[in-house]
Amino acid sequence: MKLDQRFQQIQLILSDVDGVMTDGGIIFDNQGIEYKKFQVRDGLGIKLWQNAGHQFGILTARSSHIVKVRAAELGVDLIRQGFEDKLSIAQQIVEEHNLKMEQVCFIGDDLTDLPVMNHVGLAVAVADAVEEVRKTAHHKTALAGGQGAVRELVETLLKSQKRWNDLIQHYMK
Repeated sequence: MKLDQRFQQIQLILSDVDGVMTDGGIIFDNQGIEYKKFQVRDGLGIKLWQNAGHQFGILTARSSHIVKVRAAELGVDLIRQGFEDKLSIAQQIVEEHNLKMEQVCFIGDDLTDLPVMNHVGLAVAVADAVEEVRKTAHHKTALAGGQGAVRELVETLLKSQKRWNDLIQHYMK
């Protein structure tokens, strides 16, 4: 299947967090409080994706309170944390939302993402993903994780689906 055909069928983006929505760094303070840095442009990209009538979800092997906070801020209620077996969770999500795996895009960066990437309609690797993930991906972002890769993906999909210009019109006034 051609890449543009894959882009056009996507209804749901599932994203890893560490290394995709963040740069992969995890900071702990002396009290054990975890900090992550998210790219604000990714957030607007997620909102634009949702405004287009599509769904966005988070699927991560680690559990973190700050991920819940960021998801809530973005209106993302599809969040699954603490699952090493991401494929079975992704399949469950697809079934719950009456979708097919072909309608799902997964964006990842590391080995734990490979099982999902091997089963979705569009597997995307961030620019700084490990070699095995880059080789498996149908598409690679130019930007690294935590540097706007999610936004880049959303723009690519929405432009392919001929939705981008309509969605950004109210910013152009």
